[in-house]
Amino acid sequence: MLQSTGGKKPAALSFLSGGEAGVTMVEFCRVEKELGFKRFIAHFRCKWVDPAQILWARELLRFYLIAHKVTTERISAFDGHLEYPKQLDIWIDHGTDFCYESSSTQVNITCQDNSITELKILGDKSTKVGDFDGFAIANQTLSENFSMDSFFVTLARLTSLRVLSLVSLGIWGPLPDKIHRLSSLEYLDLSSNFLFGSVPPKISTMVKLQTIKLDDNFFNETLPDQFDSLSNMTFLSLSNNKLKGPFPSSIRRISTLENLILSKNEISGRLPDLSSLSSLNVLELSGNKLDSNLPALPRGLVMAFLSKNSFSSEIPMHYSLLNQLQHLDLSFNSLTGIPPAALFSLPNISYLNLASNTLNGSLPTRLHCGAKLRFVDISNNRVMGALPSCLNNESDKRVIKFDGNCLSTGAHGQHTESYCLEAVHMKWKEHGGKNVGILVGLIVGMLVIMVLLVVGFLILCRRYCQRGVSDQHLLHKSVQDQSARGFNTDILTNARYISEAVKLGSQNLPVCRSFTFEELKEATNNFDNSSFMGEGSYGKLYKGKLENGTQVAIRCLPSSKKYTNRNLKLRLDLLAKLRHPHLVCLLGHCIDCDGQDNYSVNKVFLIYEYVSNGNFLTHLSENTPGKSLNWSERLAVLIGVAKAVQFLHTGVIPGFFNNRLKTNNILLDEHLIAKLGDYGLSIISEEISNNGKKQQDNKSWQMTILEDDVFSFGFMLIEAIVGPSVSARKGAFLRDELALLNSQDDRGKMVNPIVLATSSQESLSVVISIANKCLCTESWSRPSLEDVLWNLQYAAQVQATADNEQRFGNVTL
Repeated sequence: MLQSTGGKKPAALSFLSGGEAGVTMVEFCRVEKELGFKRFIAHFRCKWVDPAQILWARELLRFYLIAHKVTTERISAFDGHLEYPKQLDIWIDHGTDFCYESSSTQVNITCQDNSITELKILGDKSTKVGDFDGFAIANQTLSENFSMDSFFVTLARLTSLRVLSLVSLGIWGPLPDKIHRLSSLEYLDLSSNFLFGSVPPKISTMVKLQTIKLDDNFFNETLPDQFDSLSNMTFLSLSNNKLKGPFPSSIRRISTLENLILSKNEISGRLPDLSSLSSLNVLELSGNKLDSNLPALPRGLVMAFLSKNSFSSEIPMHYSLLNQLQHLDLSFNSLTGIPPAALFSLPNISYLNLASNTLNGSLPTRLHCGAKLRFVDISNNRVMGALPSCLNNESDKRVIKFDGNCLSTGAHGQHTESYCLEAVHMKWKEHGGKNVGILVGLIVGMLVIMVLLVVGFLILCRRYCQRGVSDQHLLHKSVQDQSARGFNTDILTNARYISEAVKLGSQNLPVCRSFTFEELKEATNNFDNSSFMGEGSYGKLYKGKLENGTQVAIRCLPSSKKYTNRNLKLRLDLLAKLRHPHLVCLLGHCIDCDGQDNYSVNKVFLIYEYVSNGNFLTHLSENTPGKSLNWSERLAVLIGVAKAVQFLHTGVIPGFFNNRLKTNNILLDEHLIAKLGDYGLSIISEEISNNGKKQQDNKSWQMTILEDDVFSFGFMLIEAIVGPSVSARKGAFLRDELALLNSQDDRGKMVNPIVLATSSQESLSVVISIANKCLCTESWSRPSLEDVLWNLQYAAQVQATADNEQRFGNVTL
């Protein structure tokens, strides 16, 4: 039985304090041998506490048991004086293993291979206090003996922990850098506690994190600016804190981010261009101190909350191009001008709040309202003239608010037109002197810049002309060689044709270098048969191991066409500049030749990183136990490949269009990250296109190949849905059986059983729809890669929502 050292009253556990050993510092109780396992002595310090601390005390004991790997032992009885929650009493009474008990609304533990992978506890501690000064508060926080450091030392022993949710538990103190020891963590929720200070910079080293929720705490320092290392992040939320300083610019580089929530803080200054957040769906920055112009927003944004700041620009025209936008709140700012008319007619807009700004002028009388628009608020501005008819008829389906303007509607609550004109005039008068100064400064600055540009241009022209003379001999081969594959000599010799996207894609990737033939022979044991991996249209593939232990894949290209050594090096250098996280990294090349400046290249070898987990095709069949991917994993692979192909099409100049998109050319690493192989080889290969024809016009040829990439991608989508059996059916499948996928009643006959069991109908329907468009026989009807990528990301978001609903049930995190 459980006995208190106090003797008369029930005792709860005071929290861990001091020392890396954690629990060895305190004394509490003894669990006797009669409980069904070897004597287990845990030392805790006894202290009289109020009943509100009992639940957390019990959870601490569970932490200790878990961290010391006793979750498989049985506990048959505990003293009832601690008044544990009913669900936990059932666990004890029946001696049930923690890992195999059903969850409750307060506590949930999930295990895999007898290791804790998920730990979720929902308490009832309120963070509604008048002022929190960083010290324990009776009945609201844990006691003053609580040690955050020791707590995270204990948690770090759960080495397989992927989900950690500790909400409303009264945890208090600065969040320690030790949190980075939870290196397997993917989901972190410490909302509604009493955390203060700064968000630890080392959180940026937890590269597996996908979700961070730290809402409703008391963080009061500047946000760290290293978020771009969290390349898997999809959800970042720190609302209702006291965060200060500028908006972290590194957030703009998290291409996977879908939800960004930083509302109700004290973030100030300029909000940068956010259009690079291509996956962003929800943006919440209301209730801060941002005072710049409104920023550029990503095309796929669904909800934007930017109210209660100090934005002072006009509403940008490009906001009227946000076709996915459903909810836009720009109220309580200092916006001027008149909103773009197209903003009211966006195809998906349902909520538009522009209230309490200084919008002025007249709305177009023929303004059109979108079919889904349900709420519009333009009250308390300086809008004059007539109210457009679509905003003048409030009904049960549409709510319109326009009080506090100067509209000629005859309705109550309107100012006179002179009031609005005077208000606008006063605003101009107030800032007139400042504006004149700014205007003069701009004019002088522009003149200086123009002079510098002219001088710089003349210097550049002079240097370029001198360089052109020395470079002309490099590519003096026949006209056919100079223009082959759509890459002219200027492009091959001038690195400026490679866009900035290439430089971004090359971060953290090894530098491409030249290898000697002897190095490759040593790496492959003289190209022994044991290193041979296979052969395709681009030559033989070998597996090798470099002197430093790095495993590589070596492609031996056929030498059916000869280039000069220098010409070939230029082409290989261009190929080496293609760097992207979802492309198999080119580590280097080797040119085996007999001379230096003649047509004497014998063989060309390309050395790539070795990707260890096989290709996408082998992971699509239900007949490969342990390898077959579920629907969410397949979507993640397809999204990665779509990003890679989009980069090859638009991220470099000129684009690479013939990319051999097949499921067996998509490789997966140990983390199931997709990497496209055999890309861009048309620049040094005889192969021009899949059908062997080259258009007379180079531009039309590139468009044909681009469309072929889209078509091939559509076929991969079908393979991901149906399985590898599609590859053998091809044309007949597309003509006769693709229609079955469009019917929810019939698709069960076609869809891979694993996909069917792990996908939601909506997510699957989105992918089937975009696949149909990719496979259109009319090339002009096919979507762009950008459209394909957006649809896949949307399908993944829908699936994640469905998975969370199924996974967490009614538990509120």
